[in-house]
Amino acid sequence: MQLSRGTLGAGFAAVTIGGALLALAGVVFNSFDNPPLAPANPAPASPTPATVVPATPAPPTFALAIPAKPVPLKPALPLGISPQLYAQAVPPGHEPTAQLAALGEKLFKDKRLSVDDSVACETCHDPTKGFTDHRGGATSAGVQDQHGQRNAPTVLNAMFQASQFWDGRAPALEDQAKLPILNPVEMGQKSPGDVVAKVAKIQEYSDAFKSLLGRDFTYEDIAAAIAAFERTQYSANSPFDSFLAGDPQAVSEAAQRGWALFQGKGRCSSCHAFNAVSPLFSDQKFHNIGIAAHKQDFAGLARKALAILRTGDTKQIDELALQTSYSELGRFLVTKNPADIGAFKSETLRNIGITGPYMHDGSLATLWDVMDHYNKGGVPNPFLDGGMQRLALTEAEIDDLVAFLFTLTDDRFADFNKAELGRQTSLKTNRPQRETDVAEGKKGDLGDIGTNPDLRNPASIGAY
Repeated sequence: MQLSRGTLGAGFAAVTIGGALLALAGVVFNSFDNPPLAPANPAPASPTPATVVPATPAPPTFALAIPAKPVPLKPALPLGISPQLYAQAVPPGHEPTAQLAALGEKLFKDKRLSVDDSVACETCHDPTKGFTDHRGGATSAGVQDQHGQRNAPTVLNAMFQASQFWDGRAPALEDQAKLPILNPVEMGQKSPGDVVAKVAKIQEYSDAFKSLLGRDFTYEDIAAAIAAFERTQYSANSPFDSFLAGDPQAVSEAAQRGWALFQGKGRCSSCHAFNAVSPLFSDQKFHNIGIAAHKQDFAGLARKALAILRTGDTKQIDELALQTSYSELGRFLVTKNPADIGAFKSETLRNIGITGPYMHDGSLATLWDVMDHYNKGGVPNPFLDGGMQRLALTEAEIDDLVAFLFTLTDDRFADFNKAELGRQTSLKTNRPQRETDVAEGKKGDLGDIGTNPDLRNPASIGAY
């Protein structure tokens, strides 16, 4: 988005005017404070000069009124996020600036973007709670307390995601920012024009956009501002990052055992890959892991969806995903590919301790529930991902894996992370997903048990 003319013209005008003013100031200063020196060889007397009429001042130039293009923010990246990853994730021309990000933050937190002034972006993405919804429901409530079918994912590190939403229906943050404002069960606005008309009546926004852009703003500009703010919400700097950086005391022995299980017997890294180049703990792909499969006829639902889906109609897909039972089809709503039926994105595990409830429908309350689901190989269905197999994890191993997952939380949320660990620990005795016989192979047939873990710290053997 081009915000203004290049700075060269404005800068040249500024220098020209500034030089002229300095010269004039110098003349006035010399005239009043320093009497003119008598010349060494006085010139011959001249006739009485004619009356001099002061020149009419030149009309002021308006070059300085054109807003200069703001300078992109220099990111203060935390431990665990590399400059290379940041550079790769920010599209050219979309680098956040201080002014645009500040405007975006204000919009993000403003309930007036909704149709009835009751819901802001931060309502479902609370910055103090890991940018997720901790109001108590499995899924988020929008205007008039309407609940959609999806759990609100975190905004933290969304800028690094290859696509947005659980089903990847939005390719970029700008596209993601537009849809909730217009969804009937989220913020409820009827059209982009309605949003612009309402925001334009708010003087602080009208003035801010005019100052930044030098023109009237559009719906795309609102989305660009919110996206600019979201591009400043990168997160790492966790105890686990400190551990990999060489501090052996940064995480507990239980968490260290959990890290080994994560890469080995637990098979977690198959979809939640992690390395120095890709530190999000996500393969950015879509998988059917059997969530909600026990209550869906996936094949029948897909046939019905094909009859109504309009190719490329993102708004329709958005509404089907949030308002209907078609939500459970996941990525299939976007691609119409049968291989994507019931498939959802492998979400980042960064800050996973504070971003519950879990899964696309918020159906798993704790990380122990998550581990129980994977331990039994998910819920069998015709479209189950081939990587879903029983794990035969013991209760102690599950505890170790959960301990490791809680070390992935950014230090700035340390107090909330501790509180969430305590809350989830108190729910350990209620485990609706646990099926030990299936996990251990005494019932069903979901493949072989994984390999025994290597308990050495990967950092100590040069893996990171």
